[in-house]
Amino acid sequence: MRAVLWVVGVVAGVLVLLGLLLEAVRWLVIIGVIALLVVIVLAFVKGRQTVQHRHSARR
Repeated sequence: MRAVLWVVGVVAGVLVLLGLLLEAVRWLVIIGVIALLVVIVLAFVKGRQTVQHRHSARR
């Protein structure tokens, strides 16, 4: 009986830790996607500023 309780306790602990890990991974993926979008937007804005600056310098 004691062995069964230990097994159930260990399995429950592993499941809790696995759930926390999966939750953390999900948030890391979300944060990574947001960071990637920010970098793309900043690169686009910076590129347009460079093109406009070159265009106005030619005149």
